[in-house]
Amino acid sequence: MNCRAGCGACCIAPSISSPIPGMPHGKPAGERCVQLSADNYCGLFGTPERPAVCSAFLAEPEVCGSSREEAIRFIGWLEQSTALAG
Repeated sequence: MNCRAGCGACCIAPSISSPIPGMPHGKPAGERCVQLSADNYCGLFGTPERPAVCSAFLAEPEVCGSSREEAIRFIGWLEQSTALAG
């Protein structure tokens, strides 16, 4: 599966603990990454500054669902579930 154009759910819903240009301490879950454009595209895509966790993310139907809203809900649920377990 390819990423849904203009989705950005993976740049909003999860926490990212590694530094991001403009967010040296990463970002908390539910907060929009500063590198996400107004039309929901990653400003770091394809650059060496993009965090490894972002580069490693692969769009999957189970995670991304059939809409941006489904993806945000599911990724948010995963984030909460793993935070409670940790």
